[in-house]
Amino acid sequence: MAKISPVSIKYMIHANFRAEGPVEKPDVIGAIFGQTEGLLGAEMEMRELQKDGKIGRIEVELEIVDGKSVGEIKVPSALDKSETTIIAATLETIDRIGPTEAIVEITKVEDVRGNKRDYIIQRAKKLLEGIESSSDMGEMAKTLKDESRADKIQEYGEERLPAGDLSGNEVIVVEGRADVVNLLKNRINNVIGMMGVRMPREISKLGNEKELTLFVDGDRGGKLIANNVINNAKIVYIAVAPDGKEVEELEGKEILQSLRKKVSVNEYLRRNGRLDEGEENIEIDPIEAKRVMKEKYKEIEGSKKALFLDSGFAIAREVSSREVSSALRKSRKQIAVVIIDGIAPGAVIEACDEKGVKFLGAKNFSSVKDAKVELISL
Repeated sequence: MAKISPVSIKYMIHANFRAEGPVEKPDVIGAIFGQTEGLLGAEMEMRELQKDGKIGRIEVELEIVDGKSVGEIKVPSALDKSETTIIAATLETIDRIGPTEAIVEITKVEDVRGNKRDYIIQRAKKLLEGIESSSDMGEMAKTLKDESRADKIQEYGEERLPAGDLSGNEVIVVEGRADVVNLLKNRINNVIGMMGVRMPREISKLGNEKELTLFVDGDRGGKLIANNVINNAKIVYIAVAPDGKEVEELEGKEILQSLRKKVSVNEYLRRNGRLDEGEENIEIDPIEAKRVMKEKYKEIEGSKKALFLDSGFAIAREVSSREVSSALRKSRKQIAVVIIDGIAPGAVIEACDEKGVKFLGAKNFSSVKDAKVELISL
């Protein structure tokens, strides 16, 4: 009797059976060959198919339960799918096994080649981690590359937030894991997810070390998340998905366009009506501003502190000179003047430009190209 090679197997027929009395494995095999004989003609005779290697070794598993026999039959097939399903249907015509009545029911016909394809993709993903070929391999190659990039997702911090590569200075903050996966698939690796609308502590900590860009959905939920994050973390820029779209469903081109259109937090608040009217174009008398700045500076000289003044020269906030840039970016109020007891580094000058500050006073200044804020030496 010819034996079918495992390599040649295309399909596996799975069937359950129930016999009314105790039977043994040879009884089941005998019923399969005996009761299907002559039903399908000589070309589809089970014995001949097995001799020709088109049907493999039939496997039977059974047990006796309360005096009755129940079990499973597996029939490997190298036939095409039409012929295999005919053989499967034929097995259900068996009504006796050994001396007892029986019922056979096909549970499924499995394409065993599908398992091989799954193995190929999983194995290829691992191989691709070491090298990515630029050659066009069609749709399978694209899927493989996308999944390989998505597999680079890691967990960040104690809250185990989904993230990509956060080694650089700029980090993109998104809502959830699906958003992170989509950005990784589109070659944007410096991303971390918040896992919902609740503000994780890890994001707040990260804002003190990195330049954060918040990337939200283009709907009402995205605005709510933006408002929450702006109030609880140091965010530098806001990027918004196109109207009605979520970050997780964007194509690569849409992602890049949205990120290129990012705006400062201050500008985002203006566009969404979160800043008071009349604060957008503040007109301040420069002579009066310099006079007030010199007077206010005397109040903090030697203290290593800084003052934020509004357009009426009232003190809006007093902070440490080391916290000026972060405090300025988090400020919900429009700040017109900043006075520092010490040197104003580049980060402070850039923060003043982002927040629309008109005058910055300090003992000395770092060099920043094209600064918009007017620098006043105190």
